[in-house]
Amino acid sequence: MRNYCVTSNRMNHALDQLLHDFWHTPVVAAEHKSEFVPRVNVADSKDNLRLTFELPGMGKDEIKIFLKDDVLTVSGERKFTSESEDDGTVRKEIRSGSFSRSFTLPDLVDIEKIDADYQNGLLEITLPKREEKKPKEIEVKVK
Repeated sequence: MRNYCVTSNRMNHALDQLLHDFWHTPVVAAEHKSEFVPRVNVADSKDNLRLTFELPGMGKDEIKIFLKDDVLTVSGERKFTSESEDDGTVRKEIRSGSFSRSFTLPDLVDIEKIDADYQNGLLEITLPKREEKKPKEIEVKVK
């Protein structure tokens, strides 16, 4: 019985030491200066298509929207001001860098009426459908 207690105490001590080492020693992963790709939702309603981009931490002036040959491109660069090695950061998971996302627009989009709004880190681009291209519901008559 006594050997079991000694062995159990050693295991507990080893486990305590492992947990102490894990939680009290900074975990430093290799830092990659990689590009990030913002997530986007695409919604389709009767009147328009809507693209919603997740761009937290970016200012309006850091986002560019271009339309050329029916291809809509959203690009930009997200920067963080504290990039020095002595800022106390032990782990960096928030991506920064430049990005570019392109979407080929269907011919039903009225490119003259495209609108963009940026609030609370979300960029919403509304792509109105042309009047003649909107889906039309046809009533089925029963005779």
